[in-house]
Amino acid sequence: MDTWGWVVLEDRKDPFHEKAALCYEECTKSSGRVLTSNFVLDETFTILFRRRPFSEAWRYTNALIKSPFIAVELITESRFRKAFDLRKKFSDKPKISFTDLTTMALMSELKVTDILTGDAHFLQVGLGFRTVPE
Repeated sequence: MDTWGWVVLEDRKDPFHEKAALCYEECTKSSGRVLTSNFVLDETFTILFRRRPFSEAWRYTNALIKSPFIAVELITESRFRKAFDLRKKFSDKPKISFTDLTTMALMSELKVTDILTGDAHFLQVGLGFRTVPE
């Protein structure tokens, strides 16, 4: 799960909310858990606390932390270095955030191909990722 997915799931007015909610529901039914990272959650929390009243942001982020359906993978030093290597590899794509690069490193390591995101960078890198919703 990318930051985009968490933010869209929180905002019922977002035009992609329904599609994202269906994807999230399908994932929790089929695999039992949704994979994300501490870097993605950091980015998500930063965005939500900037955009929403504290009580709304707190309620949502607290629910994410406590959810039994969410597996939070840590961006360790090794994963951080792999992301840094990807930064060099994709020097022609400077708009890819470092958080996205850490997610790509994590996905490659764990052989995860599907990601809930609206971010086309995951398709542009040629690492075999698929974005959902399509």
